[in-house]
Amino acid sequence: MAPRSNRVSANSRRLWRKERELRAQGFANVAGVDEAGRGPLAGPVVAGAAILPEGCRLPGLADSKMLSEKERERLFDLIQERAVCIGVGQVGSRMIDRMNVLNATHVAMRQAIAALDPSPDALLVDGRDLPSAEVPQRGVVKGDRLCACIAAASIVAKVTRDRMMVELDALYPAYGFAQHKGYATRAHLARLQELGPCPAHRATFAPVRALLQGRLPLPEGEPGTP
Repeated sequence: MAPRSNRVSANSRRLWRKERELRAQGFANVAGVDEAGRGPLAGPVVAGAAILPEGCRLPGLADSKMLSEKERERLFDLIQERAVCIGVGQVGSRMIDRMNVLNATHVAMRQAIAALDPSPDALLVDGRDLPSAEVPQRGVVKGDRLCACIAAASIVAKVTRDRMMVELDALYPAYGFAQHKGYATRAHLARLQELGPCPAHRATFAPVRALLQGRLPLPEGEPGTP
């Protein structure tokens, strides 16, 4: 088995490969773009964007879903300190209900990209391409595991959204948003069943819609990814 230092080094090189490819083509400011919060029953969808300098050191950088809350917070601070720039966009629950969560995600991504200074000249987007992007882009399936700048964007989006959910918890403490972050956990569905939806809930998402239409009881929740 290869020594751990060699495995870490190989993984780091892999994370930077697509950025290096684009820089070799003349793109100087390559931004990674990712989102957090498409699946929950409550709260906003949040997008993050990040441009990292060549050779940026972010020890432990990985897909936000593979990191503990403490690790995400540590890396969020490092990204803020060492990135060329970061951007955030967010669309709330009422707008998600009006335009659907996929369109809301695209709006949040465009907001995050527009917040970057300097502006990017190329994008690496987690998953599929972003419709109507104004600069060249590549959609990268599982990009948050494969590209350094997308992994950084995923951490920016996740930490920002989690903090927003803690703020919502202060407004609506009975629902436990600080713990489950709006995902359809058993605890969340139990409180939703007992109390009904609050203004932070997404009325078009099936369990919330079922309650509003008087269809009871709710299905059992899944652990989700708070």
